[in-house]
Amino acid sequence: MEKVIIEVRINEYASRNRNAHVPFSPAEICEEALQCRRAGASIVHYHARDPKTGAPSAKAEVYADTARRIRDKSDLLIMPTLGAWTLPSPEARMSHIVEMAKDPATKPDFAPIDMGTSNVDVFDQRAHRFVSDDVVYMNTTNTLQYFARTIREAGVRPVAVLWNVSAIRLTTAFIEAGLFEPPIYSEIVLTEGGLFAGNPGTVRGLESMVDFIPPHVEWSVMCAGGNLFPLVGAAIERGGHIAIGLGDYPYAEFGTPRNSELVERVALMARQVGREVATPTDARRILGLA
Repeated sequence: MEKVIIEVRINEYASRNRNAHVPFSPAEICEEALQCRRAGASIVHYHARDPKTGAPSAKAEVYADTARRIRDKSDLLIMPTLGAWTLPSPEARMSHIVEMAKDPATKPDFAPIDMGTSNVDVFDQRAHRFVSDDVVYMNTTNTLQYFARTIREAGVRPVAVLWNVSAIRLTTAFIEAGLFEPPIYSEIVLTEGGLFAGNPGTVRGLESMVDFIPPHVEWSVMCAGGNLFPLVGAAIERGGHIAIGLGDYPYAEFGTPRNSELVERVALMARQVGREVATPTDARRILGLA
């Protein structure tokens, strides 16, 4: 069985209300990433954030500054996010990736594509009501094709983000259409915390997705809004990889851990069941970048 790739999802849109270690600035993200590399991570996924307030940023220069710092000090594979659906156009959502790719010092290794449209309203399970009821993460097939072509033209590899089985089926169609070139790195998104867009963060929820993963697609699993650790062993046993970080969940079960502590726990669990942890060099080979 291949070595386990650990991706650290370092900040997403997470606040510091429940864990003060969520990094915001390029310098903070870089320092966290380096700690995670030492702990066993081979891929870093990040969102640009305002250094002071933590507000989401769409500025290409902030994304590029972060990538440059990480690349200057490590061999980590770099995956910035795409722009949020709230930006005015697919071109705006992709613009920072295109700009970063012009410079080898900031060129991303990967860019993620959420393969489908989802309702992303959150249900307040204590109050028994929805916090919102009209928030749609819109990704039309036309937009997804544009993302796939533009990412490829920029010399960056796409990552298929899979919220449900239909996203897996669409990914297969993209492979057949030549929009994706195997091997493909994919991320299974399980959801908890009142977010119903993905399967629940349980072994059953994971298995019902893995059953449909096609050949030549390497998959990792994350849990947005929930603790991923109850699933780490199941994913590792089934040949999967792990995507974890404070961006998805604060992990208050462990106090206020750093991202690197989460990575270290995953690495230990993998080694305890006989799967070695992939270095960035290993990950490049497994994912077809070598």
